[in-house]
Amino acid sequence: MKCPQCGAEIPVYRNPVPTVDIIIETGEGIVLIERGNPPFGWALPGGFVDYGESFEEAAIREAKEETGLEVVLVRQFHTYSDPKRDPRQHTASTVFIATADGTPRGGDDARQAKIFTRDRLPPLVFDHGQILSDYFSNRY
Repeated sequence: MKCPQCGAEIPVYRNPVPTVDIIIETGEGIVLIERGNPPFGWALPGGFVDYGESFEEAAIREAKEETGLEVVLVRQFHTYSDPKRDPRQHTASTVFIATADGTPRGGDDARQAKIFTRDRLPPLVFDHGQILSDYFSNRY
C-alpha cells in the first residue's frame, strides 16, 4: 500500500481480532448457546469486542445479548489465541467466568440458550470444548 501524499510504501499489518467468551455459572450448571450463524453448533456465549469497549464491558454485553442474563463477572479465566481456533479468521479470545440467576433465553445471534452440566455437554464449536475442559480441571 502506498501513501497517497508522498508515495512511500506503507506496511500492512494483520492482527488477531479480539473476542470474549463467558463461562456463565448458575446454580444448575453453565450456560451454552446454540449458534444461529456459521459455524453452527453449541458454544459459550461471546463475541467480538467493539472499538472503544473494554473486554469486561464486551463480556457483559455479549452475555446479555445472547442469553438475556445479567451477569456478574467473577474473574478473567484465560486467553485462547490459537490461529486455528476460529475457522473464519484469527481471533484471540479472553474468557471470563461469570455468575447469573434466572432462565437463559436465546437472543441476538443465538437460536437458544440452555443450562448444561459438566457430564451432559453437547458437542461444541471452536475450541470451546478445550476451554471447558480447562475450566473443569481448574487448569488456569
